[in-house]
Amino acid sequence: MNIVLFYHSLLSDWNHGNAHFLRGIATELISRGNQVTIYEPKGGWSLANLIKEKGEQAIEEFYQYYPLLKSVQYHPDLNLDTALADADLVIVHEWSEHDLVKKIGEKRKSLPFKLLFHDTHHRAATEIDSMKAYDLSAYDGVLAYGQVISDIYLRENWTKRAWTWHEAADTRIFKPMPANGYEGDLVWIGNWGDEERTKELFEFLIEPVKELKLKATIYGVRYPEHALKALEEAGITYGGWLPNYKAPEVFARYRFTAHVPRGPYVRSLPGIPTIRPFEALACGIPLLSSPWNDSENLFTPGKDFVFARNKEKMKTLMQRVLEDEGFVSQLKQNGLTSIQQRHTCSHRVDELYKICGELGVNNLTQQNIA
Repeated sequence: MNIVLFYHSLLSDWNHGNAHFLRGIATELISRGNQVTIYEPKGGWSLANLIKEKGEQAIEEFYQYYPLLKSVQYHPDLNLDTALADADLVIVHEWSEHDLVKKIGEKRKSLPFKLLFHDTHHRAATEIDSMKAYDLSAYDGVLAYGQVISDIYLRENWTKRAWTWHEAADTRIFKPMPANGYEGDLVWIGNWGDEERTKELFEFLIEPVKELKLKATIYGVRYPEHALKALEEAGITYGGWLPNYKAPEVFARYRFTAHVPRGPYVRSLPGIPTIRPFEALACGIPLLSSPWNDSENLFTPGKDFVFARNKEKMKTLMQRVLEDEGFVSQLKQNGLTSIQQRHTCSHRVDELYKICGELGVNNLTQQNIA
C-alpha cells in the first residue's frame, strides 16, 4: 500500500507521546513492504522545543535508532494534490490543524484513497467544542485509542464509523536490555502534565519515595519550579528530557517503575492507560500503578502489574519489589508475555489491515492481510 500519514511530529517526542506509537507503526508498515510518507508541520512546537533544548544532534541520534524513518516537513501551502496523488490510505492525527483536516477531506471527494482520522488524546471528552469543529464529513472513519473515545465520536455524530485502535509497544526498540547491575530503585518517565496529575504524583510517587528514602530518578519535561523543588526535597534526581528510544536502557538500570495516569484519563476515559505501561512491560521491568479502570481488559492487574489504591499501599508494594525476588520475577514475566502476545505494533498493524479490508483499500493484497 501507499500510505500517507499526517502527524504533529515524527522526529520529536518532546512532550509528544504520540510520536512513540507512530514510529513503531510506521516502522512495521515499512518492514512489510508498504510505502509510507509521514508529514509533519515545519516548525512544529514539539520539534522546535527539542531543538532549542538539545540541538540538532537530537535529530541525528533519532536516525540512528530509526534508520527506516524520515518525515516531510510541510508549510501551510502544501500542495495536497501532489502529496495525496498516489495514496491508497491516508491517516490524519487529531493534533492536526482544523483547516488541514478539512482540506484533506475535500481531496477525498475527488481522489480514490481511503481516509481515517486518528485520535489519541482526551480532548474528545474534555474539549468537545474544539473536537466537534473538525470537519470529518468526507472521512471514512475514526481510529480511536479507546472504546470510550470511539463511542463519543459515534454518539456525537462526528463520524459514521469508528474503530478502537489501542496504542502498543514498539518491540523493536522496547525490549529487555542487559545491564551491569542497578544504579537506583525507582525510575519514572513522564512529563509533569499541565497540573493534570499533580496530586497523584505526590501521593503515589514523590511522597512514598521520600518516606522510604529510595534512590529514584524522574525524567520528563515542563516541570514547574514547585515540582522541581519537591523532587529535590524528596531526594529524587531530575533527569530532564529523555529520548523515548533510550527508555529501555534506563529501565534496565532500575529495580522498578510506576504508572501515574493523568486525571482526565482516570475520570473520563476508562480503558485507556496511554502508552507508558505498554512500553515499560515490554522492557520487563516491574510496574506499580496508581488506580485506573482497565475496562477493556488489556492486561491482568495483579499479575502483569499491581495497582496501589493509596500512598500506604504504594509504599508496601515498593518495599515488596525491593525484597521479594519471586514477586519481581512473576511481574516481569507476566507483563512481558502479555505485551508479546497482544500488544505490539505488529498486532496493531494486523488490526489496521483488517480495517483496510473492511474499507476496500486499493492495493491491499492477501499477503498484506496475512
